[in-house]
Amino acid sequence: MPTITLSSLVHKNASQIAIHFDYNEDLKRYIKAFGGVKWSKTHNVFYIEHTSENKRNLFDYLRKQNHYINYSALHSSPQTPVQPVSKSKPSPLGKLNKFHYDALKSFETYLLQKRYSHNTIENYVGVLRIFFRFYPQKAIQEITKDDIILFNQDYILNNGYSRTFQNQVISAIKLFYNHHSNLQMDISSIERPIKDKRLPEILSQDEVKKLLTNVKNVKHKTILSLVYACGLRIGEALALKMDAIDSKRGFIHIKHAKGAKDRFVPLSEKTLALLRHYYTLYKPKVYLFEGNEGQAYSQESCRKILRTAVEATSIKKHVTLHTLRHSYATHLLESGTDLRYIQDILGHNSPKTTMIYTHVSQSSLKNIKNPFDEMGI
Repeated sequence: MPTITLSSLVHKNASQIAIHFDYNEDLKRYIKAFGGVKWSKTHNVFYIEHTSENKRNLFDYLRKQNHYINYSALHSSPQTPVQPVSKSKPSPLGKLNKFHYDALKSFETYLLQKRYSHNTIENYVGVLRIFFRFYPQKAIQEITKDDIILFNQDYILNNGYSRTFQNQVISAIKLFYNHHSNLQMDISSIERPIKDKRLPEILSQDEVKKLLTNVKNVKHKTILSLVYACGLRIGEALALKMDAIDSKRGFIHIKHAKGAKDRFVPLSEKTLALLRHYYTLYKPKVYLFEGNEGQAYSQESCRKILRTAVEATSIKKHVTLHTLRHSYATHLLESGTDLRYIQDILGHNSPKTTMIYTHVSQSSLKNIKNPFDEMGI
């Protein structure tokens, strides 16, 4: 099935969801049939008003036909329209030429041989499609660093896209031109945006308890509980197969996780008891959490479960599935667990990544003595 790329778009002074896909007449008719979808001549793309309800319904609609959806360039908070950095209109995108298709197909094959994950391949190829549609008449070998700077200004910045999307485009371009040599461009000279140093949202243990208590369905509760209790990425949890659970040793074997790495994470008695209760009710055969026809359960279904659980509580924080992983790591740190062990459990390459939890740990911050308190004023 074709890949559909969703991105944030500023159009008519409002925040929109742009819907990109390679030309496909059946898919075109299907998307036009979704209520509220319009065509922009300015941007040469289908779009719909960016609201939480539209985003949720559009996901559900597209997934009915099992389309792969790349939403890495889609902002999570559409309520405030994203303002362009200049008054100029973002440059429209053209259509890909055959030499673009051939080069992207070759690049996709290269990524498959290098054993990149499915998501990484889809994301990289997806953003490169957008990049080459920006220069539809330009041969791949003719593209220079100046072209990348122009794309960044006229497309990424003028559309108000995130640093994450900008960084992903650069990563894809660097890897593509490393594979498809271009004498016109020095890949090493392409600069990345300054990193956004935001701290993760953290739930207290009481908030996690309140959240999980509001989930009554055993399968749904087990998924969310496992993500928190083992500090898993949602993709790792849904990729688990039955043989990954080592109940005798009290571990879960995470296989081929981010960076193609394996690791073991501890499995507590309480979590194991929850898994056993879940198994007696659902009897999964291959994947620990199965959806339709025995396939792995979908991430979007998990997001719906979490949204429903959060709405049933008084929690006002912006909670995602990854918030549970962040909260688990922070609670481990607050209970005295060494950072090195937390790094191993989470599967971080660098201790610098794990160090971020020292900035959000209540116990670490509260132990700091304020010099004002010692002044006796």
